[in-house]
This record gives sequence, C-alpha cells and structure tokens, in this order.
Amino acid sequence: MDEIDRLADWVVPLLTALQPQQRRLLARQIARELRADNAQRMRAQVAPDGSPWTPRKAQPARAQRGKLRAGAMFTKMRLARHFKTRATDSEAAAFFAGMTERIARVHHYGLRDRVTPGGPEVEYPERRLLGITPEFAQRVQDRIISHLAAQKM
Repeated sequence: MDEIDRLADWVVPLLTALQPQQRRLLARQIARELRADNAQRMRAQVAPDGSPWTPRKAQPARAQRGKLRAGAMFTKMRLARHFKTRATDSEAAAFFAGMTERIARVHHYGLRDRVTPGGPEVEYPERRLLGITPEFAQRVQDRIISHLAAQKM
C-alpha cells in the first residue's frame, strides 16, 4: 500500500485542477489498464509481487469422471463479464462481480470454503489475484502526466 499512498499524495493536488468529466475519463482509462494488468498476471498465474501461485492440487483420475482440470486456473474469472471496472471522478477500481467475488475472495486470502454445496470444506492456498505493482504505479503516473500535458495545450 505504500506505492498507492505515495501516488495519492503526489497526484491529488494535480487532479483537483481538472474538470470532473476529465477526471472520470482518466479514471476510466486507469481502471481498464488495471483490469488488463491483473488479468495478464492471472493468465501467467503469478501474484502481484511476482511469486508464482501455488499450483492446483492434483486430482485422482477416478474422481474426475470426464472432467480434466489440468489447464490454467481462473480462466473465466478474467472475462469482462466477471471482472468489472468502475470509474468516478474520484476513484478507479477493478473488481469481481456477483458470485465470482466470493470465489475470488476465498482464493485471494486463502480461506476455507465448500467445493460444492453440502460438500466437504477445503482450505484453499492463498493466491493473490489483485494488486498494484510498482511498474503499474509508474504507468499510472506517466498516464496522468501525459493527460495533464494534453489538457494544458
């Protein structure tokens, strides 16, 4: 969170000079980039700090009964219908919507949950799905500077 606090201290005075619709436009662009950055990391199956996720637990062949879980995790969660963005003139956010939010929370924090309703309770390993990297914070700074420079011309 240190990166976010430093970015907020630096950018708030600059953004207050913009009109609300200009701030909303900038926030929308940043939210889309945030979603794309996090989706790319989810595709690579790494946490925001660059560490790889704990791999999926191997399933016995007999238990699968036609279901093969050998591919990448969270492929559908990366889709825009589950992974939403929100932008106002004061914030930009990327978040999971609906039931996807519960599943994402369980995996992000490594909580206990039931695999199926009424089934056994399992403790999932922590897999950080969302986060801001120092590189992304730098890209946000660059985007804000270029946006402000375009407004002044």
